[in-house]
Amino acid sequence: MTAPITMMPVNVAILTISDKRTAQDDSSGTLLSELVKDAGHAVVHRAIVPENIYEIRRVVSDWIADANVGVIITSGGTGFAEKNQTPEAIDVLLDKQVEGFGELFRQLSYADIGGAAIQSRAISGYANRTWICCLPGSNHACRLAWEHLIRDQLDSEQKPCNFASKVGPRAPLK
Repeated sequence: MTAPITMMPVNVAILTISDKRTAQDDSSGTLLSELVKDAGHAVVHRAIVPENIYEIRRVVSDWIADANVGVIITSGGTGFAEKNQTPEAIDVLLDKQVEGFGELFRQLSYADIGGAAIQSRAISGYANRTWICCLPGSNHACRLAWEHLIRDQLDSEQKPCNFASKVGPRAPLK
């Protein structure tokens, strides 16, 4: 008789990239935190940094090097405004890109917001056993990415494949 598979919780770090948000009004960071926890995972770090390419790289680099972090989700800085530099900050840190992530996100967004979806520069990749997802800053975009792209990939029981089996240490079971 085969033992039942139990989901393995994953340790997640959440970074909000904004010149305006504070811990008190970081709605996308709060939403992502709640979604992560509701799915049975742990939020091990949460921070807000200004839209500065070097600040973004500093925090994400520290989290990539942290053996306790399996997933990093960023919110903000993925649009076409001059100050939006998240993809440029993160891309150089990646060992591998998850090529389809941005394309699928834009396809899902298109169904909701039409042609404006082409302005999303959502990206994803993998570095040091850490899966990194860079999302737009709106709550709607964060929920869309979580529900359609990220959540299932963090489920160790998701078939035929998932990222939960490829990332760093898991959170202790509750």
